[in-house]
Amino acid sequence: MPQGVDITRPSIARVYDYLLGGKDNFTPDREVGDRIKKALPEVHLGVRAQRMVLGRAIRYMVGEAGIRQLVDIGSGLPTAGNVHEVARSIAPETRVIYVDNDPIVLAHARALLAGSSGVAVVDRDLREPERLLEAPEVRVEIDFDRPVGLLLCGIVHYVSDEEDPAGLIARLIAALPSGSHVFLHHLVEAGTPGEKAAETAMRQGIGRGFFRTPDQVRGFLHGLELVEPGLVRVPDWRPNGTEDSAEEHPVLRLAVAAVGRKP
Repeated sequence: MPQGVDITRPSIARVYDYLLGGKDNFTPDREVGDRIKKALPEVHLGVRAQRMVLGRAIRYMVGEAGIRQLVDIGSGLPTAGNVHEVARSIAPETRVIYVDNDPIVLAHARALLAGSSGVAVVDRDLREPERLLEAPEVRVEIDFDRPVGLLLCGIVHYVSDEEDPAGLIARLIAALPSGSHVFLHHLVEAGTPGEKAAETAMRQGIGRGFFRTPDQVRGFLHGLELVEPGLVRVPDWRPNGTEDSAEEHPVLRLAVAAVGRKP
């Protein structure tokens, strides 16, 4: 067991792993996951859609925008189609930084990436943006004179209003050069049955989970030029034609996604 792991308390990354059907989770994680599933029985569709839109955003950044360095904050446990795998299938020279503060995530990621060049794992927190950006691994791998792709997938909705998510993101964006891109995935209020119960289950189990309005989420990307189609439901962000009919399920109204370019 990695040092610092507390298996008596649920972890965001491990609950997510459980909802994805993974095995790197413990009883407290599964208990929270089960409460979320009780409120939203089709939640696995939303989790799967989140992974799919992340892949599409990476393919856009690397394949169309020409980004060759990515910083994934709140990366979570390794799973199929990791960021570096998707990016390097397009451009093998792409450099990737994974950022998380969960000891199990860090241990798994470091084991997976042992011996890999141009990929690093950093123990940092979104709520300390300057400390994150000044991490030695970040400074070694990322050239801040060239455009950077910043990935904020399923992480900002765990930051409370008191912690100022807009301000945190603005501080990150301020450090990025012109031409950088930011991908944001966020849970939203959509009036979906079970939505409030799911939010309550997240807050009671993990202590965090904040469904916001689309306008609030759009505000987090202030100053960026939104790439078409803008801020939309996850299945509507540049679908590639392989999604199945599940994209019409009400649970998929609970999250939006966007990519913004820094002028």
